[in-house]
Amino acid sequence: MSDLKTNVLYYGDNLDILRHHIPDESVDLIYLDPPFNSKRSYNVLFKEASGAGSQAQIEAFEDAWHWEGAAPAYEEMMTKGPANVRRILGALVEGMGHNDVTAYLTMMALRLVELRRVLKTTGSIYLHCDPTAGPYLRVVMDAIFEPRSFRNESHGSGTVRTTTWAGVASLWQGT
Repeated sequence: MSDLKTNVLYYGDNLDILRHHIPDESVDLIYLDPPFNSKRSYNVLFKEASGAGSQAQIEAFEDAWHWEGAAPAYEEMMTKGPANVRRILGALVEGMGHNDVTAYLTMMALRLVELRRVLKTTGSIYLHCDPTAGPYLRVVMDAIFEPRSFRNESHGSGTVRTTTWAGVASLWQGT
């Protein structure tokens, strides 16, 4: 793994960035604003040099999750993930089945475990999510960061919630 570089913008899947570029316990604050599993495609729109709108656009990402794509991540989590996360994720998949929601939770769990690894013992993580996935993500976050680390949940505009876990790293023991 390389040394942590400052003033760098990484582009791409944060799982790859976390695993290959961010050392253990090196981050003070994480603000996570992941896709919400809205089942929509999001585009980057361009403007003409004059500032007028342009027909040009590219797909930034598709916010849809499917079990077929998440199955390898689920297998990785079930074989290599922390025991408490394996239990929770396994129970969610067993209870809800192989579907878009459990695919989303699996992909998020994989990344949240890595975020836990890079968070300092005095660090905090803020998770921005919608009310559809929020309750499930709260259970996964509790498995990763310990329920007693939970600090606050705030709701804004009726559709978005931000949940905070603080001082989490010293409380979590992954096995």
